[in-house]
Amino acid sequence: MKRNTQQLSNLTIQVRRDILRMVHAVNSGHPGGSLGCTEFLVVLYQNIMERKPGFDMDGIGEDVFFLSNGHISPVFYSVLARSGYFPVSELASFRKLNSRLQGHPTTHEGLPGVRMASGSLGQGLSVAIGAAQAKKLNNDNHFVYALLGDGELQEGQNWEAIMYASAKKVDNLIATIDLNGKQIDGTTDEVLNMGSVKAKFVAFDWDVVEVKEGNNIEDIIAGLNHAKALAGKGKPVCILLHTEMGHGVDYMMHTHAWHGKAPNDEQLAAALSQNYCEDEIDY
Repeated sequence: MKRNTQQLSNLTIQVRRDILRMVHAVNSGHPGGSLGCTEFLVVLYQNIMERKPGFDMDGIGEDVFFLSNGHISPVFYSVLARSGYFPVSELASFRKLNSRLQGHPTTHEGLPGVRMASGSLGQGLSVAIGAAQAKKLNNDNHFVYALLGDGELQEGQNWEAIMYASAKKVDNLIATIDLNGKQIDGTTDEVLNMGSVKAKFVAFDWDVVEVKEGNNIEDIIAGLNHAKALAGKGKPVCILLHTEMGHGVDYMMHTHAWHGKAPNDEQLAAALSQNYCEDEIDY
């Protein structure tokens, strides 16, 4: 059952609390990008994707998702747990010895919802294309979704995949780029200016949907539905999602400093106070 906007907003706050507490507990992880993509992944799993009960790696007869920028695992794990893939209580094991919730998602841990090991940047789109072509061979008309970081686009394999997807008309693929303009060493413009990402995807013959308010739930829903309407017409679809790294925590926003740094006790308390949820169910 699809959640309404208020339910999605409440869940977003809960997921944001999960992210903060997970990285704080082990003084390790990537809160910035996770917080920036919280609304998107909540909407994707709770409002957009057609999912079957349970989990199997083949994903036949349902939409599937691949996280390419695997360092934002905190948001991925939280959304998976809050969507019923594994117990929410398991979030407390994040990045600990013998945990299935490693710093980057891995398939050998057998964690439901994880279909590829990611974190070595630049590879997720290639995997998603393979899955999308497999769905076509299986006459499965469901979608394949992928999420990539904008800094990740500096990896060359992405552009081989982008070229391939349009040449082979992989039109059941919807790839979202998290355009927060920041990466671990600074802004994307400072590290390696890529110019107009939109112009590049258009030049590579993709259909492009731009979501200017990538932390606004209603805008995300509209953008994803627009992308679905464009799919199936001979071109892969790209969503350019303009987000704010660290969204929802004032001292983490408008800087790349929290790309991979955990808050201390005082900072955690401040962040949680900014994300109060009346119906919270913390793990």
